[in-house]
Amino acid sequence: MRLLIVEDNKRLAGLIAQGLRWQGFSFDVASDMATADACLESLPFDAVILDLGLPDENGITWLQHQRSPRQLIPALMLTARDGLEDRIAGLDSGADDNLVKPVDIEELAARVRALLRRPGPRAATMLEAGSLIFDPVSREAHCSERVLDLSCRETDLLELLMRRLGTVVVRDTIETTLYSFNEPVTPNAVEATVSRLRRELDEAGLAGQLQTVRGVGYMLRSN
Repeated sequence: MRLLIVEDNKRLAGLIAQGLRWQGFSFDVASDMATADACLESLPFDAVILDLGLPDENGITWLQHQRSPRQLIPALMLTARDGLEDRIAGLDSGADDNLVKPVDIEELAARVRALLRRPGPRAATMLEAGSLIFDPVSREAHCSERVLDLSCRETDLLELLMRRLGTVVVRDTIETTLYSFNEPVTPNAVEATVSRLRRELDEAGLAGQLQTVRGVGYMLRSN
């Protein structure tokens, strides 16, 4: 799952990002609402973690203006311990949940997962490719009774390929999905991730399901 963290405190944003990485999330970080809007226009996100006090726009105002066109994106707001009025205003403006700073990363991750489990248009459904099944909420993939042992990036890649089953996914799209805007990407990073994922699929009895389209990208087929 890919999250957008909107937080102007660089130290706090870094701590949240580091903790969520260990929890298995991919993410991008925006320090103001202008950058957040640009991110949301260019990439699909599963949820937004939003600080209300931002340098260019109040988070509550942004929620009021943006929730209608982006109503399928859950928003979890971060508030100060004594900001009861802000918490109420944020929830009334369209936020789905709130968490008081300083945040506990495990609780933050659990709340995000809970948001994505809510019924309705946001609810994630199982992805299937023949005997391969992926749960977007638990981030677990399995084939028959075997659970695949995947890293965070391998999991992100598998989800991307399963969402575009039978379609060639170009390398640039994979890079955009697996890495944040400011994260350096080595020349062979994507190929290495594909190779590890293919090896795990092969060992699970899914040999040949992940295919390379030379010079273009990769495709997952239903076995």
